[in-house]
Amino acid sequence: MQTIFETIKDVAIKIDHAIKTEDLGYSDSSNSSGEEQLKLDVKSDYIIEEAFKDVSIVKALVSEEKEGVLQLHSEGKYTVCYDPLDGSSLADVNLSVGSIFGIYEGELKGENLIASAYVVYGPRIELMIATKESKPMHYRAQEGLFNFISEVSLNEKGKLNAPGGTQQYWCDYHKTFVDDLFAEGYRLRYSGGMVPDLHQILLKGGGIFSYPGTSDVPHGKLRQLFEVIPFAFIYEQAGGQAVNDKGMRLLELIPSHPHDTSPCFFGSNYEINALKEAYGVNK
Repeated sequence: MQTIFETIKDVAIKIDHAIKTEDLGYSDSSNSSGEEQLKLDVKSDYIIEEAFKDVSIVKALVSEEKEGVLQLHSEGKYTVCYDPLDGSSLADVNLSVGSIFGIYEGELKGENLIASAYVVYGPRIELMIATKESKPMHYRAQEGLFNFISEVSLNEKGKLNAPGGTQQYWCDYHKTFVDDLFAEGYRLRYSGGMVPDLHQILLKGGGIFSYPGTSDVPHGKLRQLFEVIPFAFIYEQAGGQAVNDKGMRLLELIPSHPHDTSPCFFGSNYEINALKEAYGVNK
């Protein structure tokens, strides 16, 4: 497993260099969801694929930018599912973006995720790693090396509110829930990038990131294997919760297709319990 984490550190340095030096425009291709790819998406995907080709414990790769499963090593034990550059459209306005990694053993479903990690590319390169053995571990890169900063825990209640999705398509009870949090004094923090927004909530001690099903995207926008399940694992290991619109733990999701999506809510216990109450799924 440590070999996988060291590989993620290596690709993080290379992707950060690509963000800072390469063309930020669109490529001539689309990803498996039909979205036009930025050249940085393609480059980041290539960097990760090339790096893991030499890691024999990795059986296969599943990328947000590709259809299906890429088989690597038949003797491998793990499948790495990843979003090579989440929020890549923010790079051209110099906002933080990130990479997300979920490490699965066996069938690709939430209960088989055994570790996850994400990288934030901002003013500094930061890395969060979570395993079942500890709270999420926070690292920061300096001169190409990642130094351990601290373990990360969420408070029981936070102060930040990051509501995703186009507001005109929200259902009434979700809008009421979001408005009620602001009425309690919560601060709006939403960049349009999942990685930096969830990272901020973790480091600031708590709050909630929500991306509901909407009338235009009823099953949500964020992908289960690459984005939703890996972050759910990190938030639970930090002492918080991560659920869907039915109040079900996101770590209980069983995707039927590599690119399945889900409504998702990540936060401290107070906010997630309030969400369940607002959605009528309190458990």
